[in-house]
Amino acid sequence: MSSTKLTQYSPDLPVAHERRVLGARDLFSLWFSLGVGLMVLQTGALLAPGLGLAHGVLAIVLGTLVGVLLLAGAAVIGADTGLSAMASLKTSLGRHGAALPALLNLLQLVGWGAFELIVMRDAASLLAATRWGEGSAWASPLAWTVAFGVLATLLAVSGPLTFVRRVLRKWGIWLLLAACAWLTWNLFARADLGALWTRAGDGSLAFAAGFDIAIAMPLSWLPLIADYSRFGRAPGKVFRGTALGFLLGNVWLMSLGVAYTLAFAPGGEANALLMALAGAGMGVPLLLILLDESENAFADIHSAAVSVGLLVRFKVEHLAGLVGLLCTLIAAFAPLAQYQNFLLLIGSVFAPLFGVVLVDHYLLRQRRAVSVNPGWRGSALVAWLTGIGLYQALATYWPDLGATLPSLVAAGLLHLSLARLLNRAPAEVPAGSRR
Repeated sequence: MSSTKLTQYSPDLPVAHERRVLGARDLFSLWFSLGVGLMVLQTGALLAPGLGLAHGVLAIVLGTLVGVLLLAGAAVIGADTGLSAMASLKTSLGRHGAALPALLNLLQLVGWGAFELIVMRDAASLLAATRWGEGSAWASPLAWTVAFGVLATLLAVSGPLTFVRRVLRKWGIWLLLAACAWLTWNLFARADLGALWTRAGDGSLAFAAGFDIAIAMPLSWLPLIADYSRFGRAPGKVFRGTALGFLLGNVWLMSLGVAYTLAFAPGGEANALLMALAGAGMGVPLLLILLDESENAFADIHSAAVSVGLLVRFKVEHLAGLVGLLCTLIAAFAPLAQYQNFLLLIGSVFAPLFGVVLVDHYLLRQRRAVSVNPGWRGSALVAWLTGIGLYQALATYWPDLGATLPSLVAAGLLHLSLARLLNRAPAEVPAGSRR
């Protein structure tokens, strides 16, 4: 592999400047797409019984708004450094210290990729069985698993630049906007939203827990966003495109999940919600959203390959093929489990981690390039582990307070205090040695 290709494709080196071509519109298209999906609709359904429509939408708006600001802040790190998300952690945690979150990131991305394929498989199988009968070959779960696994893997192998610029920006974003608009029109035409808005939830879910579920959606992308923002042209455009795209897509679809569940699937069952969505526009909008779910799996597979690429010297596109195969095999033999706890578990690990990373990049380093500690940065690791402990304590003993935001802020502030107390901020890289 030539040195030029290594600079362009290696997760451990900055992206070459000539390949930083994504603008605000590109990143808006990408993150609107990743904020839209069947899993987002089903997450909204989780909030519906306990919070009702008014409080559910409020929790979604507040949680997503806070989450996307943090997400976009992390995206700027990729634009500033040109590094992948896990490679950029080495400046905050040290070269050895970054190994643990890289491993956790790989595990959770493979899990997310498999979950996305399961969601798509079950939805497609249910719709096909309704149309052609359960015994039909079109309703085969295994066939749909393989089909969606192949599609997501091909997208991941093609890479983010090809996918964003040739698919999403040109026509994908318009199809998604049309699908979301049609589902919204159908809701307003068929449901009594005024009555739903004034009806309170049953109290089975605390508002703070709903906020945590909502904020977990954007924060679940923190460990991989720099894998895409490192191709951005300018930090300001990266921030705006990311924040606006994910905010609009996630609030829109998660709110539709709450409203459709209350209006047409009050039992809260996933199948009832899917059938209600299938009734809009002869199922075409749902079909488009179902296909869009493959883009979420694409992001999981690609970023998992990037994480593996930090450990072994293979092309990311080759690793993406292997990761895609693994996700497909897991999805083929794993049932769809309750993933609310999975979302919260991810938040418990990565929310405090990126509290440390954001403080380190913006306050301690002030967005400057720095040398990488070859070992461990003790203050960062202590702050991260303390944040995880705080998250688990709050979630277990004081769930009404919420856990995600307090643990993120506490970990960041502790890292800031320890680093200044020890006076061990990373040394700035001399100008001549920067990328």
